[in-house]
Amino acid sequence: MENQNRPYKGKSNFRSNNNSKRGNTASFERKSGGNKPFDKQRNNKKENNSNFTKKERFSQGNQAFQPKKRQGQEGNSKPFVSKGSKPFKPFKKENAPAFDAFAEKSEIRLNKYIADAGICSRRNADIYIASGNVQVNGEVITQLGFRVKPNDVVKFDGKVISCEKKEYILLNKPKGFITTTADEKGRKTVMDLVGRATSARILPVGRLDRPTTGLLLFTNDGDLAKKLTHPTHGVLKIYHAILDKKLDYKDFLKIEEGLELEDGFIQVEEISYVDGAPKNEIGIKIRSGRNRIIRRIFEHLGYQVDKLDRVVFAGLTKKDLPRGHWRRLTQQEIINLKNIK
Repeated sequence: MENQNRPYKGKSNFRSNNNSKRGNTASFERKSGGNKPFDKQRNNKKENNSNFTKKERFSQGNQAFQPKKRQGQEGNSKPFVSKGSKPFKPFKKENAPAFDAFAEKSEIRLNKYIADAGICSRRNADIYIASGNVQVNGEVITQLGFRVKPNDVVKFDGKVISCEKKEYILLNKPKGFITTTADEKGRKTVMDLVGRATSARILPVGRLDRPTTGLLLFTNDGDLAKKLTHPTHGVLKIYHAILDKKLDYKDFLKIEEGLELEDGFIQVEEISYVDGAPKNEIGIKIRSGRNRIIRRIFEHLGYQVDKLDRVVFAGLTKKDLPRGHWRRLTQQEIINLKNIK
């Protein structure tokens, strides 16, 4: 109880203006002469109003005031509608405009369109756009941020490109799988390994026979698949072969010089013994895409290939890709494949 009489020592929101030029009156005190002049009429009006209750003031005679209602067809009150305005239409699901998912995604930036087409990165696409390398519907576009529609015709260096979503899947194929999309005999196919990689219809680029392991590319990019398999492009492939016996050096030289097989002459790019391994382990580089070509080369000289593994395909390697697993190509890898001449 003693504390009630103690003066408040905390910081006040009010300040004393003892040193103020206005005088010694504290700033929170009312100034003298600041009251409004007495208004007799206003005071009488206040007294008259006090003789009525709140309910009586809103009544006219003996009938209490009530707001006027406008009756609708069913007797419900209508909402107020100003003259000339359209009646309010309550929201209903059936009144909602149809959502067009395609229209929502219809326009995309031109640099993304070019990147999705696999030409280059978005940053480089901006450089090509600014340089005048890109046309939309026959008109050169140099404006960064320009947006294109699905039905627009886009050309890059004079060639029509498409931003349809392309998929590029690299598989490290294990032994015992057939390179086909389906097998009538119910045998395991490579599609069993990559079927969940994408919903797009991807196909294998080239083929590996059932006992052969190693790199196999899948894509829905028909132009690229054609390029990688066509003989005129001669895509480089590297194989690691394990023979049933040591490769004699004279046979080594024969393969190096080239062999005449039943379907024509074959020349390998390079052949070598694997370092630190027995002489029956051979590394061989080749550009030919003929069916079973590696096995047929060694069979022609009296050797059997016990194991055959494709370790490089068109510059792609098995690094960090275990057997039976797949991965998507990087943007740079896709660009490198498209740049193969």
